[in-house]
Amino acid sequence: MASLGAGGVLYLTPVVFHQAAFSATAVGLGLAAAAAAGTAGRLLCGLLIDRGLSTTKPVLLAALLSLLADGRLLSATSFPAFVAGQMLLGTAMGIYWPAIELAVPLSCPPLPSSRAYALVRTADALGIALGVLVGAVLASLDELRGIYLVDMGGMVLLIALLVRYPLPAAAPLPPGGRRLAWRRWVLPLLPLLGVTVLTTAMVVLLQSALPLDLVRGGLGRPPLPGSLGALLMGLQLSLLLVFQWPLGRWLADRPVGFGLGWSLVAFALGNGLLALSSLGWQSTGVLIAAQFPLAAAEAAFLPTASEAVVELTPIAHQGMAMALFSQCFALSALVAPLLGGWLLDRQGHGVGLWLSMAVLCLLGLLLVAQLGRFHPHPRRRRIS
Repeated sequence: MASLGAGGVLYLTPVVFHQAAFSATAVGLGLAAAAAAGTAGRLLCGLLIDRGLSTTKPVLLAALLSLLADGRLLSATSFPAFVAGQMLLGTAMGIYWPAIELAVPLSCPPLPSSRAYALVRTADALGIALGVLVGAVLASLDELRGIYLVDMGGMVLLIALLVRYPLPAAAPLPPGGRRLAWRRWVLPLLPLLGVTVLTTAMVVLLQSALPLDLVRGGLGRPPLPGSLGALLMGLQLSLLLVFQWPLGRWLADRPVGFGLGWSLVAFALGNGLLALSSLGWQSTGVLIAAQFPLAAAEAAFLPTASEAVVELTPIAHQGMAMALFSQCFALSALVAPLLGGWLLDRQGHGVGLWLSMAVLCLLGLLLVAQLGRFHPHPRRRRIS
């Protein structure tokens, strides 16, 4: 329910306010405001969950804030109203993610949480794909702002589900368990957080810089029509939906370091193909080919990284660990579009951007190698 509304709102809000004659800078500032607004919400949510708060309450609060955000964006015609709606939306997302991510391992015993994360990520992919599809239909009817009504309907259904089937509270401390100093549990997370910043920056660039690169053209690739660019984005979302469950299920029975490394290598390959497409040789075919490793990389990363947080963090600190993990998404959403846009403007094409990201993804394998060094306990046995 949450992803169904989010698919349209996250991917199509820039189009809504472009149609309302907002400048690209104004839209970018609004999106950055949403990313910044979620920071405090994430930390507060993680802290309260570690103090025993049920995961249901933050998700309910996030749904209510999303309703307010949708109402504001539905009628917004001025920049202040747009920013207010985006900040409400960002705060809702900030509160939502640590709670819903931690609810997965709390809900699935005795089954392994790695498989549960693969299933949840598949639900996310399905919801987002359907949300974007509904948004495309609304756009064809010249009613694109209806995406906010769709999200409001999803939030109402989500609230009804949570009231009837509440999510579990955080797991209590085991006998003799105690809270650790920050350094003791944050240090093992640092390599994972570094990989997460890098990988989520890649995902953000695919949503922000890639559409611009397509419509502007490359060194030898002519500008693509907007319709073809939209089809490529649709292909990527469709492939993510197709890959998410089988790939996530396959990686669920393997160490998290393997899944994260596999994701980085696939991202590097996809970036290399994006750079190659700018040279003009069979550019459309190369662009299509690039979507396969890029979608597979994202499908591999999303469930594996969430599972890694659970495995690397003591039970008493998993709420704050999820908050720090989700902060990486906000940091990438805040910084990556600005750096990607600056590099595109500076060079006039995307070759340098995509080659740089390919190199950074390969260097990220060094961070993955550090996970075993800091692993605080043996990997839990998989249940067949």
